[in-house]
Amino acid sequence: MAVLIHPQADQIEIQEATKRLGLDRPIWEQYLIYMGNIFKGDFGNSFVYNEPSLKVILQRLPATFELVVCSFVIAIFVGIPLGLIAGFRPSEWISRIIMGGSILGFSLPSFWVGLMLIMLFAVQLGWLPSGGQGPTTEVFGIGLSLINVEGIKHLILPAINLGLVLLSTVIRLTYSGVREIILSDFIKFAYAKGLPNRRIVFIHVLKNVLVPVVTILGLEFGNLIAFSVVTESVFAWPGIGKVLIESIENLDRPVIVAYLLIVAVMFTVANMIVDILYSILDPRVTVTEMGN
Repeated sequence: MAVLIHPQADQIEIQEATKRLGLDRPIWEQYLIYMGNIFKGDFGNSFVYNEPSLKVILQRLPATFELVVCSFVIAIFVGIPLGLIAGFRPSEWISRIIMGGSILGFSLPSFWVGLMLIMLFAVQLGWLPSGGQGPTTEVFGIGLSLINVEGIKHLILPAINLGLVLLSTVIRLTYSGVREIILSDFIKFAYAKGLPNRRIVFIHVLKNVLVPVVTILGLEFGNLIAFSVVTESVFAWPGIGKVLIESIENLDRPVIVAYLLIVAVMFTVANMIVDILYSILDPRVTVTEMGN
């Protein structure tokens, strides 16, 4: 009420606002009405934007989704090859550098890494912009940065910053998987048969390594969306994480609730996709068995 009503409002205005918002009804009735509206897709109007809170979130969701997908691509196409190299050459200096870097990726706070990336690549070298989404190109009514070169430049630093922890996780999971699987009897048998190294790596080793990696990637997808707040704040990226911070500062509760429910749905969908991919990678496991 204090957010919606002017501090100098008189008692009549307060009563009218209370009745209009339904706050004069019992708590249980307010709760049932609110839950009924949620099932209809009505999360209430934002106190700040004076628009449906769900609309406020969905307008900014593509920017966050684009950032998360780019972070995923970086983690997969950089982390898995580095993990394979470190796993097959554990005693060489390159393996020590890769695994040492993965420890740093876990240890360094993301806000500090983001500031250092800005200082190095934006301020000192001037190669990339320091923040913002930059120009976007509309595809089916959705503004995307990946369609133009300038938008990609704005996307690189926040994507690296957001995906750093996931990249480190993928490297360590791939490394551990390779070290475990390479000692298996079927790998020794494959070498004994004289199969090419490329076939052993990409068919026998990589397929088994991907099972735990895919599981973690699916779980981390929801985490990246939920915890993109820091990266979006540091790089002024106009996603749902940034709007969440603004809503918390302004006590915009409808937007906060809409954000939490949407992220919860994304977690559920991501877990379901992981179960399906898990059964594809490992035919011994079925989706029905995982559900039980």
